[in-house]
Amino acid sequence: MNRRAWLLFLLVAVLWGIPYFLIKLAIDDLSPVFVVAGRGLIAALVLLPVAAVRGTLGALRARLGVVSVLAVVHIIGPFLLITYGEQHITSSLTGLLIAVEPVVIALLMSGTEPLTRVRTIGLVLGFAGVAVLVGLDVSGDRLGLLGAGMVLLAAVSYAVATMLVQRRAADVPPETLAGGTTAITAIVLAPFAIMTWPTEPVHAKAWTSLALLGVLCTAVALLAFYRLIALAGSTRAGLVTYLNPVVAVFLGVIFLNEPLRWSTGAGFALVIAGCWLSTRPVPSRAAEPETEAAVPAVAH
Repeated sequence: MNRRAWLLFLLVAVLWGIPYFLIKLAIDDLSPVFVVAGRGLIAALVLLPVAAVRGTLGALRARLGVVSVLAVVHIIGPFLLITYGEQHITSSLTGLLIAVEPVVIALLMSGTEPLTRVRTIGLVLGFAGVAVLVGLDVSGDRLGLLGAGMVLLAAVSYAVATMLVQRRAADVPPETLAGGTTAITAIVLAPFAIMTWPTEPVHAKAWTSLALLGVLCTAVALLAFYRLIALAGSTRAGLVTYLNPVVAVFLGVIFLNEPLRWSTGAGFALVIAGCWLSTRPVPSRAAEPETEAAVPAVAH
């Protein structure tokens, strides 16, 4: 990768590593559904004008069906699951559990990409890492197990969304796709956000966190990731998933005083090893040039 690609890679890694920290700050004063609706609205207000300037908004009308489905499985579902889940587990553990997403994708794609011995070992290691993280970090805590389960379900939802974009929406311009899904998120959740409008004073840190989630962690991160794919290819761009948890753990430990246990390091190592092995390309028997399907941005 060239210098510009590396800079984009690091930018996306940071922008998708800090949402868990910001969510933790926002839900101190705001309801989870309010946070998700606000994040979607802010991102849409940034992305839709970009799409309008580029003249790509018309693509939404023709692909409204698939964009609506993506809004549910790519943003509404996982955003709510993660935000509610963080009421019961640390932001560090949340970031680590989301890192299992490449393992889930490899498992879901096993029908079209054969499960070699190496990939199977990777899947086993990845799920073993999750077992270590969940079993030791929230052992005996029912609410903790519930929160971890929500985050893992969000990772599955992200994986399904990835496959859906690859197969159904790869031709939709990124700013239009991201703008459409975030706008639909805001519209769908607006009534629930109004119902949970804060009645107590909201601290500035909560509003600031929400603004950063919308502008940086959603709108800017999505556009940067799509540009990274164009410069470096989807395989290299997808490796950003491995670096996000490092940022999440660092912020949680330093600024939120979250515990750093030995199980955190052990589980993270297993998850990363599993992700790396399970996502290794399968050697082609035919001497044909390899082609890469576009991998969409996964909004954290």
